Amino acid sequence: MITILSSHHYHTIKVWYVLQHSLSGFKKLIHYFGDCETALQPQRLSDWQKLGLHANHLKRLEEVHTLQGQQQFEKMLAQLQTHTDFIVTPDDPAYPSQLIPYQDRPPILFGQGSIQSLIQPQIAVVGSRKPSPHGRQVAYDFSYFLSEKGFYITSGLAHGIDEAAHQGSLVHHRAIAVVGTGLDLCYPSGNKALKQHIRDQGGAIVSEFLPGTPPLQAHFPRRNRIVSGLSLGVLVVEATLKSGSLITANKAAEQGKVVFAIPGHIYSEFHQGCHQLIREGAILVDHPEQIIEDLALPTHWHSQSTASGEANADDSGKTDDADLPDDLLPLYQLLDWQGQDLDQLAQHYQGSTAELTAQLMELELLGVCIQQSGRYLRCRSPY
Repeated sequence: MITILSSHHYHTIKVWYVLQHSLSGFKKLIHYFGDCETALQPQRLSDWQKLGLHANHLKRLEEVHTLQGQQQFEKMLAQLQTHTDFIVTPDDPAYPSQLIPYQDRPPILFGQGSIQSLIQPQIAVVGSRKPSPHGRQVAYDFSYFLSEKGFYITSGLAHGIDEAAHQGSLVHHRAIAVVGTGLDLCYPSGNKALKQHIRDQGGAIVSEFLPGTPPLQAHFPRRNRIVSGLSLGVLVVEATLKSGSLITANKAAEQGKVVFAIPGHIYSEFHQGCHQLIREGAILVDHPEQIIEDLALPTHWHSQSTASGEANADDSGKTDDADLPDDLLPLYQLLDWQGQDLDQLAQHYQGSTAELTAQLMELELLGVCIQQSGRYLRCRSPY
């Protein structure tokens, strides 16, 4: 539960509320005004009409400045604070750095659980809502194995493959769910206990939608871009030719992510979507170790940290690794699992080049960063 909102978050939420989650409208406002607080200044409200915004958004802007409209907004805000553990925007150091490169990144994310889990290496596992028993078992087994090796498993909290993937990764306390509703709701309702379990076991539930937002059909493709954007790669376990999982896979390919697919019987409708993906270039896998190998990650930390984690884990499943010092966390969150050179890091680092290189050296000494061919990348989780 959040008790206090920063001015930045308050104004971002209010603009997001007025625009009813419109990404295009939000981008227009930020491009014109620079920030949400400026956009909401009374003397600037007339400028909204110049931006070609939808008539519904302009009407909602008028309504939110009436007494009744402000009361409705404050009621929504109270719900948001009750059901939310953290809020991040691209301006916040804790915003997942893997989403930053995308033009359609969420301008705000609401979350429950551990915000630190979002910066950990993730693999998305998706598939049919009505899988075969074999498909459910495969999703569980792959997620169990990959989470045991140190990866968080990201999925969409739906029935079927999503559900099995969350259950497999929860054994090692490494589950992340991205939902297509407000955090005050649970869709499907039958997964309410699973959602709470993810929150309680060190994972996270994430949404770009405000409280009260229902599970509309259009919300799930939007959710899927976040699932793939957070992840290093996407595994499709079972999918028909018309499965929504193919939307996630296609979005992942557009984002430059690696797509994996599990093959099946040629006459099985459950695998026709996977076979189509393989024909289009997805990597065929029949063992989770192949995913780790094909992602070409610096995976030496998996065996080391997993072994030490098994020896030192407490009853909650968390290891004894010390948290990073506060001054190093912003730079650590700029790092990714593929590597960036100094020029790339300097574009987003708030400090001098000397400070940047000094902090990189500190991260290397702490064992959470390595340098390979002039590129700096994460090599294990500090948490």
